[in-house]
Amino acid sequence: MQFPTSTAKGMLASIKVLILDVDGVLTDGQIIYHDDGHEIKIFHVRDGLGLRLLQHAGIDVAIATGRSTPALQHRCKNLGVKLIFDGLRQKSTVLKHISKATGATPREMLFMGDDLPDLRLMARVGVAVAVADAHAKVLQAADIVTVASGGRGAVREVCEALLKARGVWETLVDNLAHERL
Repeated sequence: MQFPTSTAKGMLASIKVLILDVDGVLTDGQIIYHDDGHEIKIFHVRDGLGLRLLQHAGIDVAIATGRSTPALQHRCKNLGVKLIFDGLRQKSTVLKHISKATGATPREMLFMGDDLPDLRLMARVGVAVAVADAHAKVLQAADIVTVASGGRGAVREVCEALLKARGVWETLVDNLAHERL
């Protein structure tokens, strides 16, 4: 991970909610359509494990995306993610809903984005993260930039950083290795 601002790394331990964009963050940004019009999304399995570990450690996960697809609903159900805000015209409007659901303030939230519609929400949270292949303006606005690209392990990278900042990463890995999770 790259930390363009000096305070971002220290703020990770105070994060209580991870908010994710979908296309370009949880996926590589490609949209695939079947001939019948159904949309297909490809998610990285390592991101999924990272999200499960986060939730196990007590960090809430929320989705804030402009698109709405059944594939996203299925993936979130599989991962136990219940805070899903899809079909949004303005992503920053979700903060009050997420605060109410989790008790966290926007300062205790981290948002991962990749493109121009993410800028407003990035400016309103405690830590803003851009995936490595994000738009130049998003990279410039980010407190942290991942090494991995969207849909290619960037979410897992952030999950690990959050868990390490809380000092629980090694315990979770040990528990996972010994089938205690």
